[in-house]
Amino acid sequence: MITRKSKREIEMMQKSGDLLVQCHKEIAQMIKPGITTKEIDTFVEEFLAKHGATPEQKGFEGYPFAICASVNDEICHGFPNDEKLVEGDIVTIDIVVNLNGGLADSAWTYAVGEIDQVGKHLLDVTKQSLYKGIEQAQAGNRIGDIGHAIQTYAEGEGFSVVRDFTGHGIGPTIHEEPHIPHFGLPNKGLRLKEGMVITIEPMINEGTWKSKMDSNNWTARTVDGGRSAQYEHTIVITKDGPLVTTEQDRDV
Repeated sequence: MITRKSKREIEMMQKSGDLLVQCHKEIAQMIKPGITTKEIDTFVEEFLAKHGATPEQKGFEGYPFAICASVNDEICHGFPNDEKLVEGDIVTIDIVVNLNGGLADSAWTYAVGEIDQVGKHLLDVTKQSLYKGIEQAQAGNRIGDIGHAIQTYAEGEGFSVVRDFTGHGIGPTIHEEPHIPHFGLPNKGLRLKEGMVITIEPMINEGTWKSKMDSNNWTARTVDGGRSAQYEHTIVITKDGPLVTTEQDRDV
C-alpha cells in the first residue's frame, strides 16, 4: 500500500531530515585516513541518542548496526568494521533516522583523503545522477521518468547503474511501496502524487552493474571489483515540486 503523508507527518519527517543532515556534516569532518567505519557507527548511534533519535536500520530484519558503511567495491549494506580507511578509499555512509516517528534516509559517498581522477568523476556523476532523478520527482510524472533520467546520464558518462537495489517509499516504516528503480523508460510506471515520500538513491559502478552477495547475506559488492558510489535523499512530492528533506546545502 502506498501512503500519502499529511502536513503534520511531513513536518515530522523534515525534523528528522534536519537531524540527519547535521549527522552527515559531522561525519564529513571525521572522514580521513586512519578512521574506522566502526568508529563512525559508534559516533552516529551516540549522536542520535543525544538528540532523542534512533538509527532505524539497527534491528531492521536483524541488521546489527546503526549505519551501513560500504567501501570501494561494496555497493550497499556494508558492515562497519575495525579496518582503518586508507588514502584513496571511497566510503558510502547510509543512515536512516527516526525522530519521534518521523523518518529520514540519506546516503553519501565520501573520498578518504585524495582519490584518483576516475574516482572523482564517479562521485561527481553519481551525485549529479541523484539530482537529475530528483528533477523528475514531480506530481504527475511517472516513476520511469526518474530512472530514465538517471540511467541516461550515468551511462552517457561511461558508468553503469545498479539494478538489484532501488529507492523506495518511506514512512511510517523504513521501506514502503513503491520501488523506485534508477533505470527504465520514460512515461512508464506508477504516477507520482502529492504527499508521497520516496527515496532516490542511485548506486553507480565503474564497471558492470552486476552484484554479488557477501557471506553475511547483507553486503552487496560489484562482481568485477570496480568501485561503486551512492548518493541518496528523501523527497516529498509536492504541488510545487520535489521537497528534499535531507538537503545538505542549507542551514538547519
